[in-house]
Amino acid sequence: MSLSGLKRLLVGKSLPTSAHAEERLSNAAALAVLSSDALSSVAYATEEILLILVAAGSAALSYSIPIAGMIMLLLAILVVSYSQTIKAYPNSGGAYIVAKENLGLLPGLVAGGSLMIDYILTVTVSVSAGIAALTSAAPSLKEHSVLLCLGFIFLIMLANLRGVRESGNLFMIPTYSFIVSIFLLVGVGIYQQMTGIASDITPHLGVETQHPITEQVTLFFLLRAFSAGCSALTGVEAISNGVSAFKPVEWKNARITLMYMGLILGCMFIGVTYLANSYHIIPSETETAVSQLGHKIFGTGSFLYYCLQVATLFILLLAANTSYADFPRLCSYISADGFLPRQLAILGDRLVYSNGIIVLSAAAALLVIIFKAQVSSIIPLYAVGVFTSFSLSQAGMVVRWFRLKTPGWQASAVLNGVGALATLIVLTVIILTKFVAGAWLVVVAIPIVVAIFLSIHRHYEYVAERLSIQDLAPRGYIPRPRMEKVTHPAIVIVGHLNRGTVEALDYARSIADEIIAVHVDIGSTDREKLRSRWEDLESDIQLLILDSQYRSLIEPIVDFISSYEKEHPDVLSTVIIPAFVTRNWWEGLLHNQTTWFLKAALLGKRSRVITTVRYYL
Repeated sequence: MSLSGLKRLLVGKSLPTSAHAEERLSNAAALAVLSSDALSSVAYATEEILLILVAAGSAALSYSIPIAGMIMLLLAILVVSYSQTIKAYPNSGGAYIVAKENLGLLPGLVAGGSLMIDYILTVTVSVSAGIAALTSAAPSLKEHSVLLCLGFIFLIMLANLRGVRESGNLFMIPTYSFIVSIFLLVGVGIYQQMTGIASDITPHLGVETQHPITEQVTLFFLLRAFSAGCSALTGVEAISNGVSAFKPVEWKNARITLMYMGLILGCMFIGVTYLANSYHIIPSETETAVSQLGHKIFGTGSFLYYCLQVATLFILLLAANTSYADFPRLCSYISADGFLPRQLAILGDRLVYSNGIIVLSAAAALLVIIFKAQVSSIIPLYAVGVFTSFSLSQAGMVVRWFRLKTPGWQASAVLNGVGALATLIVLTVIILTKFVAGAWLVVVAIPIVVAIFLSIHRHYEYVAERLSIQDLAPRGYIPRPRMEKVTHPAIVIVGHLNRGTVEALDYARSIADEIIAVHVDIGSTDREKLRSRWEDLESDIQLLILDSQYRSLIEPIVDFISSYEKEHPDVLSTVIIPAFVTRNWWEGLLHNQTTWFLKAALLGKRSRVITTVRYYL
């Protein structure tokens, strides 16, 4: 089987651009795709609180209830605040766009870089936590945790490469199975509490016999537990980042889905935390808190226990899908502004940003290997990025309301102001309490990522300046006498009308008695502008614009050249491909390698004369 055949088998057939409107999500599917990260945090957020509190003895575990209550209050603030953002930015109001538009470029890049880091960590944490749930039920698999994580990342990547609608349909069953399982766990657990069954299952033990006291309960200690539990809020922003993925009316459906997500998440999280306190759950290295609850409430080895563990496993694995839905889209926005490689702004065969999906998978796989799939090692890094973006997004909305002063702006500004203040306080707490534990890595990484953004942008600006044709006069070409028969035609591939293209056209004039310039429109070409500039500069050469309904640059060109050569079988035509050469080899990675792929495709079609005209930057 050929490489292209294997790709079609795994990913599916290419979708035309006209099908983009069909690749939208219903509210039910969007809840599965965009809320799986937030909903799945129920599986580990309570445990993260308990892991901190247990150091002060088992009696300190009772503080988990008020801490969970504070986190739910913060969740309510975020849901209301992001509802405002969704309405204000109906075409997708992610933190990057909101902060850049209202606070300036640098805050926007900080928000974008923070979210990118958070999305990568989301995949790493979610898959690692899912495998932890699996190894809790099957301890013999624990030594293979890293390999299992890598395998699941690969499978999730494939599912997302197949397209938005297919991934949404695929992930609905696991998401709703988890919701039903947790509500069943909470319902049965509360019933056992009310009927007294719970006291028989879990007799109360003395504090000293349960866990040694190694720390005292102080304000800073409680703030550490609170910051650990705030992992329950990661993913709340995903719906506002993915408004464009909804069916029309996009912003209304996004707000409805956000409200449902907040309600479901709040009920599940507070319910699990209450039961963990009621059943005296003690954090364990070998078994998750949810697994312990399942054993005590459903019974060891029961069918419902295994249903809970399987549902938890899949929701944690699929929580990574929130990142797969939003990370590529975020990268496409940043790339379109010139701060990331342009390859990340290109829609793939299945109308998804395939390159972004692959980059996310590779980065997450690397972190899994580095941290050996240990959730507790990755969690300290987890919330810094997302709360940085929370704060900047909400602050940006406050500035927007004061700037536009639309009807009712005062109330909206207050809501977003409360959100900005609350998330900024939490961000400060997280950095202070988790800095030594590993949060410093993210604090350092964000400025580095922003510096990379700026470096990439400077490169693109330099290339644009070097390739600019603003000061070029119309070409002074005097055509050769028209021959009765064409003996040496030239086909010049035109990507953009720049100095590299102009030099390639000048070379074509020097060797050919007929020249045809070919441009492929993948849906992003301003045809009127291109033709107008072409007539001003290159009016002596015919320009053909080919449509590409599948967004491929290669296939339309290859098909055109094959047809042209069949029509002119007795002449030797030259295919001329303009290419600019960067100063350093690594800078070439920031540009599409279209020249290389096109030459390879033409050689496969036995085109005999292929010339690259290089323009050195």
